[in-house]
Amino acid sequence: MSADDEAYLEYVDRVLPSLRRVAFLLCQDWHRADDLVQGALERVYLHWAKAAAAREPIAYARTVLVRVFLGEQRTAWSRRVVLLDRPPESATAAPPDVAERLVVRDALRDLPARQRAVLVLRFYCDLSVEQTAETLHCSPGTVKSQAARGLAKLREALTENDAAAAARS
Repeated sequence: MSADDEAYLEYVDRVLPSLRRVAFLLCQDWHRADDLVQGALERVYLHWAKAAAAREPIAYARTVLVRVFLGEQRTAWSRRVVLLDRPPESATAAPPDVAERLVVRDALRDLPARQRAVLVLRFYCDLSVEQTAETLHCSPGTVKSQAARGLAKLREALTENDAAAAARS
């Protein structure tokens, strides 16, 4: 095994857990998240010299991951069909803290892909507006407007959920 291959494997060991979490937040499915991470890591491997020389290697991989996700969102719906080998888990059996997390996750899933990507990068990955804009190849103003719209939709969905929960009580 070459020194480059060993360096790449060490890099993957270091970034894999973080990339999986970000991918899950983007697509809301662990199996699809693993596919996204695999696709991103394949692209990183193809450009390993550039990735290894990057100032922030995790940021490089995260950028590739978000671009793979957004690229997949632009494909035909038939490529995005999710087939499950078992029925989805019921949120009613979960403890309250998990239930709240599911509500937020569902609200995040219902956002358009670009708004979801902006919110994940800004608030989960803690990137600045400029870093997010660079990752998504857009202007800082676009990041701000997408974040504002996404947050407004999240608030609306969470308020509706709270009202529905209060009505059931």
